[in-house]
Amino acid sequence: MMHPIRVLGIDPGLRRMGWGVIEVAGNRLSFIASGTVTSDNKKSLAERLVQLHDGLTRVVELQAPAESAVELTFVNKDAGATLKLGQARGIALLVPSLAGLTVAEYAPNLVKKTVVGTGHAEKTQIRAMVKVLMPKAVFDTDDAADALAIAICHAHHRNTNSGRLAQLGAA
Repeated sequence: MMHPIRVLGIDPGLRRMGWGVIEVAGNRLSFIASGTVTSDNKKSLAERLVQLHDGLTRVVELQAPAESAVELTFVNKDAGATLKLGQARGIALLVPSLAGLTVAEYAPNLVKKTVVGTGHAEKTQIRAMVKVLMPKAVFDTDDAADALAIAICHAHHRNTNSGRLAQLGAA
C-alpha cells in the first residue's frame, strides 16, 4: 500500500485565494478540505497581502500538506490588476515555500485539460468534474473548486516530466 501524500492546491487571487487539500495514494484521490482566504478591499494593498499571508499560513499549519501547487496567472489588459494579482500570487508561492514544501506551478489550460479534458473548460465544468473525481468534496466558492482542480492536476503530473518541469517553473 502506498503512503498517502497530502497536496495543497492554491488558486491565487487578491480578493479571494482558494485553497484545496487532497490526499494522493497511487491513483486514488481523497478530499481532505477546502476553503477561501479573503482580504478586505477597504484596506491598503500591504494590509490585504498580510491578510492573505496569515490566512494561508494558518491553512498550511492546520492541514500539514507535503507538497503544494499554484496556478500560473495570465496577463490581462489591465496592467495594474495584473500586477496586484502577481503580488497575491507571490504570497501563494511564498507561504508553502517558507513551510519547506515543494511548489509546483501549472498553467490554467493544463489544469482544465487534466481535470475536465479540455483546456478551455468553464467554471461549472470544473466544479462538476471535481465532484465526479471526489464525490465527498465540498467547496464554498469557485476559487476553492479551482484550488482542488489544481491539486488534482498536481496529483496527475507530479511524477511526470511535465510535473517536474512545472515544479522547476519551466513549464
